Amino acid sequence: MKKIFWTLFAAAFIFTACDNQAAKTTDEANAEATTEQVNGGDLAYVSVEYVLTESDIYKTEGVALQEKTQKAKNSWAQKEKNLNYEAQQLQEKYQKGLMTTSDFQQKGQALEKRAANFQTSAQKEAQTLDEESYVFNNRAQDLIMRAIQEINADKKYKMVVNANSLLDAEESLNISDAVLKKVNELYAAEKSEAAKTK
Repeated sequence: MKKIFWTLFAAAFIFTACDNQAAKTTDEANAEATTEQVNGGDLAYVSVEYVLTESDIYKTEGVALQEKTQKAKNSWAQKEKNLNYEAQQLQEKYQKGLMTTSDFQQKGQALEKRAANFQTSAQKEAQTLDEESYVFNNRAQDLIMRAIQEINADKKYKMVVNANSLLDAEESLNISDAVLKKVNELYAAEKSEAAKTK
């Protein structure tokens, strides 16, 4: 199964700071005014992978989807193995002269038809699983994004970046636990709302 991990934000931007000084000319002051001083509290980062894997939505729906996908893959592999074994046995019987050419052809055609039906069925099941995975990923991404927006509703942070983009950062800038808590709250609210509408 495709990994359920993704990146929510673009790479971190670097802000430069320049102080406007009264002694500088107007042109210099205007040039320096284009950059903005960033204080430590203006930035935050989120470990999206951590939030996802520790979230309630992943622990319930994500894990269940992974198990369902793995079960389907195991089933496909076993069915393919069985069909290959049957084809091999059929070939051996024919080569040993234990069946007529007519029987061999008839059973071979039946086996080919079963193999084609299996492939069609497996493709449909894989397509359904891919769609379920796509929807799950979008829902989880939406929860994380909404959680960050709610946490930063007061615009305390001028930038929130994905920890995957960081090379080094102060741990005090990490808001992953707060985002995780908010994601779980939003997910619980969604489940509660869904239960009411049923």
